[in-house]
Amino acid sequence: MNIDPSIFKSYDIRGIYPQQINEENIAEIIKAIYKFFTTKIEKPGFTVGLARDMRISSPIFYKIAMETLVSLGANVIDMGMLSTPTFYFAIYNYKYDAGIQITASHNPKEYNGAKFVLYGPKGLIKIGKATGMEDVKNYAVSGIDLPADKKGTITVKDNIMEDEVENASKVLGSPDIKRFKIVADPANAMGGTFIDALFKKYPAELIRMNFELDGTFPVHAPNPLEAENLVDLQKRVIEEKADLGLAPDGDGDRIFFIDEKGQVVPPTIITSLVARELLKEYKGSKILFDIRYILTPKKIVEELGGVPVITKVGHAFITEELEKTGGIFAGESSGHYYLQSTGNAESSVAIILAVLKVLTEENKAFSEIVKELQKSFESGEINYKVTNAPEIIESIKNDYKDGELSELDGIAISYPTWRFSVRTSNTEPLLRLNVEGYNKEEMEGRKEELIDKIEALKK
Repeated sequence: MNIDPSIFKSYDIRGIYPQQINEENIAEIIKAIYKFFTTKIEKPGFTVGLARDMRISSPIFYKIAMETLVSLGANVIDMGMLSTPTFYFAIYNYKYDAGIQITASHNPKEYNGAKFVLYGPKGLIKIGKATGMEDVKNYAVSGIDLPADKKGTITVKDNIMEDEVENASKVLGSPDIKRFKIVADPANAMGGTFIDALFKKYPAELIRMNFELDGTFPVHAPNPLEAENLVDLQKRVIEEKADLGLAPDGDGDRIFFIDEKGQVVPPTIITSLVARELLKEYKGSKILFDIRYILTPKKIVEELGGVPVITKVGHAFITEELEKTGGIFAGESSGHYYLQSTGNAESSVAIILAVLKVLTEENKAFSEIVKELQKSFESGEINYKVTNAPEIIESIKNDYKDGELSELDGIAISYPTWRFSVRTSNTEPLLRLNVEGYNKEEMEGRKEELIDKIEALKK
């Protein structure tokens, strides 16, 4: 069986259908994941929660995955079509031994793949580069011989989203929420499912854009990190005089917010807002955020007596760090937000609810709350395709050796009023630059200075 090893990524399995991942090799990939599970779970006939997204190839992959797992003796929980955070919630909440989600996240329509996890009492273990992906790749590429004559079982599980909404409500103290006017655009992908479930419990005037599930993404790509994918939503928020806009990504594990003026709210502001809410209840707790932008959340967490913890970029690293530190919440600059209460996994439902709770209690426009929380200015990530990343990083490190250096993830160099990070991507052949400062003009000036240096050095 010819399996392209490049589909085994830092955080998941992802490839182009049908060239790299197809009906022929998906069973072998599922067998490799199952074999890995057997090395970590010390009991026969363990439970595997199985779910999928709405991509065109997902139903057939789901069927093959189900049949393969049952033939290997697994007790499969048939969870049907779910967003990734709902899938994570289910595995952790119902204590299933492991879980596989058929999805390719926010990638274009021709992709598919899988995310998979193990249950742990302290949180889910997401399988990535640092937690077992290499083993899975080796099993799949070299081929595995597993006895496939056992008979597992299939149990259908319903009402998962309702339980997820109840849990999010409980985490935030069952808040009373004002009736807001909200525009949401899940780009015909999975985020619409939990938005609908949330607003069944909490009444809102919900204006739906692109809610029909369609794996061809007919209107725009399901990636809210790309500015062009937010334009229609921003316009609609203004036209409707809405209180806010919501933009989840393809599998729903990232969520972006638009304020009432049509502006994108920086994820660090959402991290700070949620941290502030949780620190009221869980005083002195650890709050995690990644190395790209730290000035705003660090200041807010410290002011509230919390303990800021800075992490590497990437959900496998962040969930690992949450477990290690016992942190209650983590926010990532790419719009991922993780809660201890959902097994250190993303919970877009809880984050939306936290924002609505603050908007209700403070009775101010979203943009006003953003302004009050904002302590610094951010450049937005600038990406370069280069072949000489180590040389560029070394040169920049040398040019800024009078600053405070961190080599946690690439390099991050801090000065009293500004800082920057330069790192290579975990998922693409890119060099990434982020700059932030307490003063907007200084941040812009330093950004230009660093851009000029990288442009001069890149090959």
